[in-house]
Amino acid sequence: MTRLVGINHVALEVGDIDEALEFYGRFFELTLRGRMRGAAFIDMGDQFLALMEAGADGRDQVRHFGLVVDDKEATRRALEAADVEIRPGRGLDFLDPWGNFVQVVQYDEVQFTKAESVLRGMGLELGKTDAALAELRAKHLA
Repeated sequence: MTRLVGINHVALEVGDIDEALEFYGRFFELTLRGRMRGAAFIDMGDQFLALMEAGADGRDQVRHFGLVVDDKEATRRALEAADVEIRPGRGLDFLDPWGNFVQVVQYDEVQFTKAESVLRGMGLELGKTDAALAELRAKHLA
């Protein structure tokens, strides 16, 4: 059984990226992790908040949250065995029966991290890929 490790990110839908950055910037110190057409990613240490422009056809197209697991492929196999439709693309994205958009990432592949004491308390021994460690080091988080 796949273990949940944490929440990697939350993606909010907004009408306009610049307006959303201005709004949230009035209350919080923002450090952009990156920006692309229709999206901005705000760093929160090893996690992030994604601001995504809502499509013209309405809301709830890109709003989602990202779960961190210990074994993404085991999660994929379990979803497939339960006939849960996996969204096309390079990641592991699916809709639950209530329409919640969930994105699954594997702990060792992303910058999200837990303290060793927390991992130990959860009964987990998890490492990081070289790419994830480099991302953490670049931010002085490892």
